[in-house]
Parts: sequence; C-alpha cells; structure tokens
Amino acid sequence: MAVTKEAVLDALRRVKGPDLSGDLVSLGLVSEVVVLEDKVYFSISVDPSRAEELEPMRLAAEKVVSDLDGVSKATVTLTAERPAGQAPAQPRQAPQQAGRTGRLGSTLSRNPAAGQGTPPPPQARGHQHGGPQQDGGQQAGGQKPGVPGIRHIIAVASGKGGVGKSTTAVNLALGLQAQGLKVGILDADIYGPSQPRLLGVSGRPEPVEGRILRPLMGYGVPVMSMGFLVEEDTPMIWRGPMVMSALTQMLREVMWGELDVLVVDMPPGTGDAQLTMAQQVPLSGAVIVSTPQDLALIDARKGINMFRKVDVPILGVIENMSYFLCPSCGTRSDIFGYGGAHQEADRLGVEFLGEVPLHMDIRELSDAGRPVVVSDPDGPHATIFKDIASRVWSELQKTGEGARRAPPRIVMES
Repeated sequence: MAVTKEAVLDALRRVKGPDLSGDLVSLGLVSEVVVLEDKVYFSISVDPSRAEELEPMRLAAEKVVSDLDGVSKATVTLTAERPAGQAPAQPRQAPQQAGRTGRLGSTLSRNPAAGQGTPPPPQARGHQHGGPQQDGGQQAGGQKPGVPGIRHIIAVASGKGGVGKSTTAVNLALGLQAQGLKVGILDADIYGPSQPRLLGVSGRPEPVEGRILRPLMGYGVPVMSMGFLVEEDTPMIWRGPMVMSALTQMLREVMWGELDVLVVDMPPGTGDAQLTMAQQVPLSGAVIVSTPQDLALIDARKGINMFRKVDVPILGVIENMSYFLCPSCGTRSDIFGYGGAHQEADRLGVEFLGEVPLHMDIRELSDAGRPVVVSDPDGPHATIFKDIASRVWSELQKTGEGARRAPPRIVMES
C-alpha cells in the first residue's frame, strides 16, 4: 500500500524535538514532506550551533519513516540557517562511515552551518544512487548512462531568473512537436516549478510498475515536475543532495516512452541541477535564454561558460523580451536594449536562435495554461517559436551525437 504524507507526519509525531519538550510536527520543524512512490523526502529545521548534537534526532526521524509500510527509503536532512552576518563554522572532519549508509541525508548534515551539505566521498556516490557509478553518476567505463527511449536531451537554461526561460522552454517543446517530433518536458526547477501552470496540467503521477511513474500529459507532451507532488505555494526547503536525488529520479524513474527530444527546463543559475544533468546525463546540448540588457547577458555568459566547462554543446542563444510593439500604434520600443543577446552569441561563437518579443498575448496565454504555440498556432508569436524550434533541431543534427562521448573530468583546484 502506498504511503501517504499524513502517515509520515503521524510517524514523526513520535519523535521528540531538540529539547525533548514536544514532537517534530507540533514544533513546526518538519519541512514539506514529499512522497515519490516508495521514497520519502523532508527536512528538519534546527539551530546551526546544535546540528551535530541533533544528529540522533535526525536518525530517529529517518528510522520511524523508513519503518512505515510501503517506504523503501527516507531521505532526511537537517536544514540549519545561520543568521545574516555570522561567519560560517569551520568544517569538521566527517566520521569515516559518513556517506556509506546509502541515504543521501546522512552526508548532508555534517556541515550545516555553512549553508550547504558536505558532499559524500567519491567512492560513496555510486552506492547512494544504486549503481556501479563514479564521478557524480557516471558509469564505471566513463560513459554517461542514457535514458532508454530518448534520442536527445536538451537543457533550456538561463544565468538568472526572470528572463522567461520556462515560457520559452514550453513553447520550444511545443514548437518541436509541431514539426512532427515526439517531445517530452522535464521541469528540473525543484524550487520553483512552472510547467504545471504553463501547460494547465494538475494531478499526481501514477505508478506503472515498481518504482516507475507515468508522466502527466499536456497537449500531447509527457511532462514531469515537482509541481505535481507539492502544493503550488509550498516552498521546497531542500539542500543539494536531496535536489539531485529527486531530479535523477524524475529523469530515470519515469515512463517517458519513445522520444525524439526531452526538453529540460532548468532552474536559473549554475548550481546543483545543472551540474547533475551535465555529469549524469548525455546532454545533446543546451539552449541559453537571455534578455538584451547587460545585466542579464553577464549571467547568460556564465551559463554558456559553465556548460562549456562540462563539455555540453551550446545549441544557441534566444533573446527573450527582445522588444515591445505597442498594440495601439504599432511603435517598437526596445525596453531592455537592442540586440545584446545576438551580439553576445556572435562574440562567443554560438548560434543566435531568434528574438521573442515582449507581448501581452504570450504572457496572458502562458498564465492561463495555453501556450501560444498551441492556442494560436498560426499567429506571429507561434511562428517565432516554431522557427526557433526548427533552428534548435537543425543544431541537434550537427552536435547531438557528439554528446555521447565520454564525460569530462572535473578537477577542483585551490
């Protein structure tokens, strides 16, 4: 029988809080509980100065949830936020057994005051993900394991938020579908999933067999998102290892079927999700979304350089919110500047895929869960996205097979 969130919370009420004066739930210390088939994820908020002292409490919470019927694994972390201006604590040497428990949460709480978990040693990483892997999820032979049935995986990324990346990603996917391709969407933004709203899809993924989930469908496109597993206004108070574990499961434990392209809507920036995808998945390429303004271009440049450092081909740059056409008089206004992304693409030697205007129709239709490519397929904005999709597919034909080479070795130098 599938475990429920209520059952998890009931179990956690049996675990005493930090001062043994109440339970974890009544004290409000448990973050949003996420149940993904037979796996359970949650965090416990603690005072950073007491994180090591409260490790037995974390283990107790992990045990009572792991012992529930239908739970194969519980991933629990201690989330400790230090006050602003306080210097991070000096990292302590983790005990030798840390990282060999098979539970991602066990390696996370060793250095909580620094605001992020201590990564497990290299030899432990493959064990945690349940396979003979090394170097962040690579197969022992040095080849990134692909996802059965998926021909190409592309990342749609941006250096910063607020540039319309998710809207671009969904319309790009639908533009590829309009060319007769079989396309899926993975919403990799764990903290701010947008695809359920953009596609007008709700519900929970249903298990097919074992741990494999059936994705939900939006306009004929299979889609998986953390937004299907938590309420829309619920914050995900998770750290890197939990994010990476959830992302890997949403990619590899979903029945995607046969796809020509899986479009991955990445979170903004150059953090854990991007590195996880670059190291563990044979990405055929990345599409960078930016606005024309200088500030956005600085961050877009970082995104391009990050993917290049991990040997992922750049398929091109899209300039979103490129210009504004007055609906009354037709006058063009370059609100965020003009041509910045095009010039940056030329300077960096990558393809410029096209300009998308700032227009009310795109915004309104996106908010309503009716992307412009399917709600107005013959309109000017849908045509722009379809042209961009055509260019992306053309670039995939040139560079896609190259992504199957051995992954890079990432060396950290002091």
